Amino acid sequence: MIREINIGGVLFAPMLGYALVAALIWYALRYLLMRWRLYRFVWHPPLFNTALYVILLSVLVVATL
Repeated sequence: MIREINIGGVLFAPMLGYALVAALIWYALRYLLMRWRLYRFVWHPPLFNTALYVILLSVLVVATL
């Protein structure tokens, strides 16, 4: 059973935790992609960033089932 996250008496959905972890990984990957200049191979960087975040979030959710 999935439990809520309790922070200071306020209950949050577990999806919030997954989203925060995915965002941290996404920022790190984005930094590496910029540092290694791999964005020059990407046609539409905002679309690529969105897809990368959705993929990371999906992998985290499926991995914790």
